[in-house]
Amino acid sequence: MRKVSVFTFLIASAISLQAQQTLTFRNAIKMGLENNLLLNQQKNLLISTGVNRTSAFLQMAPSVSAGGSAGRFDGNSFNQQRGEVVNGQVDFINGGLSASVPIFNGFNQINQYRQAASQNEAQLNFVMRTKQDVIRNVAFQYLTCMLDQQLLKIDRQNLATQKTQLEQIRQQVDLGSRAEADLYNQEFQVRNAELLVVRSSNRLKNDKALLAQTLMIDPIISFELEEVTWGADDYQIESVALDNLTSVATQSRADLKQASNTERAAQLSYYAWRGRYLPNLSGFAELNSRYNYIHGATDNRSFDQQFRSDNRQFNYGVSLRVPIFSGFSNRAQVTQQRVLFENAKLATKNTEVRVKSDVLIAYQNYEDAKASFASAQAQLKSGELSYQMEKERYDLGISNIVQLTTAQQAFVRAQSDFASAQFTLMFQKLLIDYATGTLQEEDIP
Repeated sequence: MRKVSVFTFLIASAISLQAQQTLTFRNAIKMGLENNLLLNQQKNLLISTGVNRTSAFLQMAPSVSAGGSAGRFDGNSFNQQRGEVVNGQVDFINGGLSASVPIFNGFNQINQYRQAASQNEAQLNFVMRTKQDVIRNVAFQYLTCMLDQQLLKIDRQNLATQKTQLEQIRQQVDLGSRAEADLYNQEFQVRNAELLVVRSSNRLKNDKALLAQTLMIDPIISFELEEVTWGADDYQIESVALDNLTSVATQSRADLKQASNTERAAQLSYYAWRGRYLPNLSGFAELNSRYNYIHGATDNRSFDQQFRSDNRQFNYGVSLRVPIFSGFSNRAQVTQQRVLFENAKLATKNTEVRVKSDVLIAYQNYEDAKASFASAQAQLKSGELSYQMEKERYDLGISNIVQLTTAQQAFVRAQSDFASAQFTLMFQKLLIDYATGTLQEEDIP
């Protein structure tokens, strides 16, 4: 029974290891979102801005503090309990509770709270846009590796075809039905095909290393990429007007919302500093008490009598502060905040223009990718038929090796162009969602 359990555990471990070595598109996106350095840093900053917002809100409530002290006077000191100067050692304990509440401060704290809330919202939108950046970057690198795998597969198939063709020509040369120059030419084609396989393999390894770096995976650990099985209809979008895409982008783009919230935060900061020109009115209340013990005296009252009754004091009232002259420090700060507000407005305007430009470029590139995909499909069919016909003509002795090589190279190039157009169209579909600000992890099939 124990041997069966161990055997089952080994099989489960092997299956788990195999699952870990195969990386799917969705898992790659998930790992990128979990491990990305910049995204995690911005999430930490989001926590900080949330605490700042809470702090700014609570600063509008009364502030309460408690304090106390204990010590000894040695020498002449005024004793509040007796109302006279005492010469000697006097132990004392002080305690107090104080509170203050802002009544009017030029709406300074209200604007500071709104500023902190806008900063928190801006950071939240920054995190959302950073997530979309990670999805875009990981998708690009993953699809690049997928294209590399497809090109490597094409080059290996071409190498196998060239080797098979080399053997056929060698046999024909031995029989005297082909010129020896055809054999030398075909040997060169085999060597060239082997070189292309090596280059394609190296390119795949390099791109997988970059993907591993992005996903924070040890690049030394070998892993395979699951083939993307999208069909042609999966990366086609419905015919949508460019104006509609632009409208969606202006409402959904997180970076535009971030710029707008940053502008609002700068405006509220400007209002908060400008409020310091106005008088400041606040209320206060204090409760204090004291205990004294005179060494050598026989009539010291108890702690409870002094601290709870005799020496207790309660003060309350309002405090008014009117700014008259502060060396232009407030004016300098107000001017600085106004400049920051004006710059934030310019940044928002620039972001609006960039959003519309991104949508236009992504839309045009997608339309170009669709046309390229259709062209590559036609080219692939044409190249395959041309190669098959030229191969039959060469086998019949009607054509020569140069024409066959040309047709074969055109067919291989058509296969590569089709693969490139296919993955380009996939990525351009994602870029449409990225440009409009609607790209989500759930959109990855």
